[in-house]
Amino acid sequence: QVQLVESGGGLVQAGGSLRLSCAASGRSISSYRMGWFRQGPGKEREFVASIWKSGSVRYYADSVKGRFTISRDNAKNTMYLQMNSLKPEETAVYYCAADQRIATMTLGTVEVWGQGIQVTVSS
Repeated sequence: QVQLVESGGGLVQAGGSLRLSCAASGRSISSYRMGWFRQGPGKEREFVASIWKSGSVRYYADSVKGRFTISRDNAKNTMYLQMNSLKPEETAVYYCAADQRIATMTLGTVEVWGQGIQVTVSS
């Protein structure tokens, strides 16, 4: 089974940008749909974005459309999340996720999770 490790998190000011990476090992991500979730303090984990195996189809939560971009490089076995115009309320632990399902990516479809990485947006 694939193992996932996030990197690129940290502290950024409101309006700033960060790029998260999710490096996979153990198996090629080309056979997985990939996605990002996040969990803010005192909140439930929520869907952020997903990308199909080939990268041809992408879905975003309404709250991040136009500001976040999900991408993948199957040759490097890595997925990315470019986050622009960040808001303080987007302070959260961001999780990389993978599954091989067809239905909409949700907490219930995810088969593999990364350990998460902290993103803090200061006001």
